[in-house]
Amino acid sequence: MVRIVGLISGTSVDGIDAAIVDISGKDLDIEVKLIAGQTYPYPAKLRERILEVCAGATISMVELAELDDAIAQSFAEAAMDIQKGHEPATLIGSHGQTVYHRAPVIQGIPNPTKTLGYSLQLGRGAVIANLTGITTVNNFRAADIALGGQGAPLVPRIDAALLSHPQESRCIQNIGGIGNVTYIPTKTGDWLEKIRAWDTGPGNSILDLAVTQLSQGIKTYDENGEWAATGTPCQALVEQWLTQEYFHLPPPKSTGRELFGVEYLEQCIRDAQPYQLSSADFLATLTELTAASIVSNYRSFLPQMPQRVLIGGGGGRNLYLKKRLQILLEPIPVMTTDEMGLNSDLKEAIAFAVLAYWRQHNTPGNLPSATGATDEIPLGEVHVAN
Repeated sequence: MVRIVGLISGTSVDGIDAAIVDISGKDLDIEVKLIAGQTYPYPAKLRERILEVCAGATISMVELAELDDAIAQSFAEAAMDIQKGHEPATLIGSHGQTVYHRAPVIQGIPNPTKTLGYSLQLGRGAVIANLTGITTVNNFRAADIALGGQGAPLVPRIDAALLSHPQESRCIQNIGGIGNVTYIPTKTGDWLEKIRAWDTGPGNSILDLAVTQLSQGIKTYDENGEWAATGTPCQALVEQWLTQEYFHLPPPKSTGRELFGVEYLEQCIRDAQPYQLSSADFLATLTELTAASIVSNYRSFLPQMPQRVLIGGGGGRNLYLKKRLQILLEPIPVMTTDEMGLNSDLKEAIAFAVLAYWRQHNTPGNLPSATGATDEIPLGEVHVAN
């Protein structure tokens, strides 16, 4: 058994999710026990700077280095704080903070050439290892990208290990800043090769930006979806937004704030002006887009609809969003991963602890059927504490 701290800050930039887990076993046959978990908000100015960079703000190399250092410091502090009162961990798996993600680009017809993707996560593993005194694994996306993959999503193999079922096909729908799905067929035959996963589109990112703007900074998110629940979605707008090219690209595919960020919200606001929507109606319409884009992805790209949908991430706490998903997916039951024994808020922090564990055991962490990589490979760079 190995005690590991998993760390991640997602595209919502809400803060650093930290989880202590005990892991034992090999490959997919692992046992994971959550010991403790907590979210550590970024200092306000640091969060603001991260969001600016994610939105495309110009930044000098000096400023980039300072931002990288500040994020690494915050991650190290979270790793040390979460261990207080517990037996210490011997390994850290840190995803870091994504500030830029570019999917692979295919150019040229009829002789296509593929340009490798690129993904930048700040919060250097070497600094975290030095500050905590604990060996740290980070930069998990690079190896998959080097093999032609999207570098995302990286959770499908963990979903397969922890949430597969011998008689039931499932979609594991994470709703963070961006939504991503893992489709897991029934656990029989060559089931692992049939797993599919991709980013479905916006999750909470557009909603959070809209709430911040509509409330003039008083709120940063719609708690439980209560504000949106008082409005009425504009279906004509939802249908218009669903014509966006990304929703119709076949998997494997990945996206981020580069597409579904500030500029996208500004376009949504312009599109909504002729309808003279209230703030609640606008939020309800954006929420409907998240739900409808998820369902549209399922119907367009899954080999068959799942028998159950399990939600993870912050979107699982948005009761209005969950209700809309349930209505659109009837009669398929929509639940949270909590109901299956896996903490939905800490699911991704747990995932990067597992990826660090697999890296130490030289076990592949990616699924080529999900990312488009040419092969399986262990993920992450190892930084030994001095």
